[in-house]
Amino acid sequence: MRLPWLMNVISNLAIRGYYRVTIAGARVPDEGPVLLVANHNNSLVDPAMVVVATDRTVRFMAKEPLFRDPFIGWLVKAVGSVPVYRQQDDPTQLARNLDSFRDVHAALAEGSAVGIFPEGISHSASQLAPLKTGAARIALGAAALLGRGFPIVAMGLTFRDRDRFRSEAHVLIAEPVEWADLAAAGTDDREAVRTLTRRIEAAMRAVTVNLEAWEDEPLVRIAEQVWAAEFAQARARDPQAEVERIRLTTAALRALRGGADDGWRDVARELTAHRRQLEHLGLSPAALHGDVRVGEAVEWTIARLPFTLVLPISLIGAVVFWPPKAVTAAVARRMSATEGEETLVTYRVLVGAVVFALWFAVVAFAAVLPLLGLGWALLALLVQPVWAFAALAVSERRQQAFEAIRRFVLRRRVRPVLEELRERQRALARRLDALYARLSGGAP
Repeated sequence: MRLPWLMNVISNLAIRGYYRVTIAGARVPDEGPVLLVANHNNSLVDPAMVVVATDRTVRFMAKEPLFRDPFIGWLVKAVGSVPVYRQQDDPTQLARNLDSFRDVHAALAEGSAVGIFPEGISHSASQLAPLKTGAARIALGAAALLGRGFPIVAMGLTFRDRDRFRSEAHVLIAEPVEWADLAAAGTDDREAVRTLTRRIEAAMRAVTVNLEAWEDEPLVRIAEQVWAAEFAQARARDPQAEVERIRLTTAALRALRGGADDGWRDVARELTAHRRQLEHLGLSPAALHGDVRVGEAVEWTIARLPFTLVLPISLIGAVVFWPPKAVTAAVARRMSATEGEETLVTYRVLVGAVVFALWFAVVAFAAVLPLLGLGWALLALLVQPVWAFAALAVSERRQQAFEAIRRFVLRRRVRPVLEELRERQRALARRLDALYARLSGGAP
């Protein structure tokens, strides 16, 4: 049974529940054929991110083993996915890709949105893997049926901290790839396939972060945090500009390895030292940015008095929902250990959905029903999901409050050191701003 709408419901619940999602850039057409191409380093989370960003039903090409997976195979089939047979899975099945391609061509010709991850694998590498030619062949084959080209839209999926609950995730959407000159070429034209693949790759690189090595990640992250701490409040928050700044930083580090300098060497050295000092103090660039006066601290406390009223409910929730949370974390960690670290969040979401649902039922019918009756048990079944999310939300605020108090006390004790660090950070942010402006040919 095909239930294409199910992907939209599950995607929005899972992704917007786990991450703080922002979407920027161009707009995916609301109707008509469109081929969506995206980077792939967060397993089954990536298709869900694409669905959330497009806000329309999307059919995905998925590796064939997923259709036989006892845990999620039913969902892969229900949302109308099309199987891809890969050499590494079973070389004897490669010929069946012809049928899969025909299905996708037909779907596009009928006006559907189709999603594909042209790297061909989900991975945890620091940059895009070389693209396969499948996306180009799909586009050219569908164009032959339609008699014209259609939008090919690249999407960059960027995660601030991929594995951390409620961390930020950005989707940056590129303008459609220009390929009108190739639309009539057909899939047998190898040069057209190669050319279109290169254009798709260029579009994807323009909206993704590609580190030369993961060793660069802490430096890239602190550079963006320092810039954002000093300038983000004065300028409109723009995920697209953030990704562009990160791309400029990675390009500069790549140039440094090649022997170029262009002003980045000293900045990189000072950023590294600044990061280490902040880590030693347990502070972030944003926390260092402003000072906290006693009057401001009192106002901040009064403004959060309503938060203290729900704090006991949150603390009780933390105890009640600790067992399913611990089980989910343990099972997901074990499953991702065999499948690859990029699958951790996928298993947290999938395993968590099952474990928490079972826990809600146990609490309602094993604990509440014998004591208070069926009515209260059903109410408990309905209330628990809301309570669990509320407890998580309040837990975040509680951590922020404790961190703010700790920073306030710390600032009273080591004010001279913090003043020096604050001045250094401002100077670093100004230098970064100037370097970004020069590299981009304008304001970052």
